Amino acid sequence: MAHYIARRLVMMVAVVFAVISFTFFMGALVPGDVARLLAGLEASEQDVQLIRDKYGLDEPLIVQYGRYMGRLVQGDLGRSIRTKRLVFDEVASRYPATMELALTSTLLSFLFAIVFGTWAAIHFNGPVDTGTMFGALIGVSMPAFWRGLMLMLVFALFLGWLPPSGRGAAFTLDGLKHLLLPVATLTMGGAATLTRLARSSMLEVLSQNYVVTARGKGLSPWRVDYHHALRNALLPVVTMAGVQFGSLLGGTVVIEDVFAWPGMGRLMIEAILSKDFPIVQGAILFFAVSLAAVNLLIDLSYAALDPRIRYR
Repeated sequence: MAHYIARRLVMMVAVVFAVISFTFFMGALVPGDVARLLAGLEASEQDVQLIRDKYGLDEPLIVQYGRYMGRLVQGDLGRSIRTKRLVFDEVASRYPATMELALTSTLLSFLFAIVFGTWAAIHFNGPVDTGTMFGALIGVSMPAFWRGLMLMLVFALFLGWLPPSGRGAAFTLDGLKHLLLPVATLTMGGAATLTRLARSSMLEVLSQNYVVTARGKGLSPWRVDYHHALRNALLPVVTMAGVQFGSLLGGTVVIEDVFAWPGMGRLMIEAILSKDFPIVQGAILFFAVSLAAVNLLIDLSYAALDPRIRYR
């Protein structure tokens, strides 16, 4: 196990390095003069040249890349071109908000999927199965921004139960109220997808010979369904939940915009529009490290779910 984790950590470093390198060179290919943008349209050529000298924008690209990687190894992500603050501080101030949204939504989606997907599979072709699949189809079909607007319209404007936007203080009642609507919006779509997968995976496992044998030996339905079958049916669901977490971590831009949630998505949009490449590179670095860590945890969870899996 230790050897496997060490190999995966080395692979994580290589993946993060490749992502950062790709982001750097792609950013350099974006059309437009960053120095002119920073100096202003009315600035003289001399002022623009001072900006180029200050940020090293007139140096060869490979030199800029080497300098950036050298700073990165030392833990220096640079400074925001737009706000002049440290990139680490800018990104770190927004990262918890996006992580809170993505992690809560993924966990709730996973729990709902296990409960309703398993329930639907056990009652295959019955009213429970039909109703669950109908609800999942609705959840998959509705666009995320539309779900968010409808939830805001009902629970914030009509009923006045929840705040329509913003983020409250973490671990407080106000923070929970602000969290409910965006999390519900994301969970509805995620739970719908995972529920369909959990149902199909559970149906496949329930038809296996060892499950039929367990029933023939007189084991209780609860023990057969939830102890023997469910553990093996969880493997694809866990994998998809990890994929969904990655998508939420980097793809909550629309929801953050709808609910004015101060997360990484809004920061990335602001940075891209203003060509603040240090912020874009720093945010992608945070995303890459987070996703690599989540993928490692998912791989390690397989051994806990299926004793036949061993890592060497």
